[in-house]
Amino acid sequence: MANHQAIAAAAAAVVRLLEQSWHPGLLTGITPEFDVYQGKDFSAPMATGVSVFVYQVGVDTVARTLPPAQPDHKRPLPVKAYLLLTAWAKDASTEHALLGWAMRAIADHPVLSSGFLNAASANVFRADEVLELSAIELTNDEVFRLWQVLPTSLQLSVPYVARVIRIESDLVDVSAGPVLERDLDFGVLAP
Repeated sequence: MANHQAIAAAAAAVVRLLEQSWHPGLLTGITPEFDVYQGKDFSAPMATGVSVFVYQVGVDTVARTLPPAQPDHKRPLPVKAYLLLTAWAKDASTEHALLGWAMRAIADHPVLSSGFLNAASANVFRADEVLELSAIELTNDEVFRLWQVLPTSLQLSVPYVARVIRIESDLVDVSAGPVLERDLDFGVLAP
């Protein structure tokens, strides 16, 4: 199971996927950047490229009953990271082409292996773990609410979900033997 750095590693892996999928001849005359963004980065965005913004993280309620990765440890916390891929360029047609290309690159490689996920930070994911990227849809209201809090105007974007990130606990779950005898000693009332 992954450790507490897994959400950051997942966002960085998407950026790495885009960097490795890019070929200079795809769009003539541009050299796009690829970067993980925070909310403040939207106030001074890159000139040309695709940003990956983790806009929400939620607990995956479907995978809550997974067994612990190690004996005597607490169950992992399964989470989903919601990512917003945003295209940046000086003209609309380049933004459209960049975002279409980025979506195709993710569709070609929707499952990221632990080796790929651990490329930037070693030992974040276990060797048998993978992460799946799926495009999702936001309602118009959700899109407008998201862009109201970001310090820029509405920008061409597509949301994805990265699932399932299983964050492992470092705490050992102490288990005692079965109760064999009941000893109820409540004490004595003082007069």
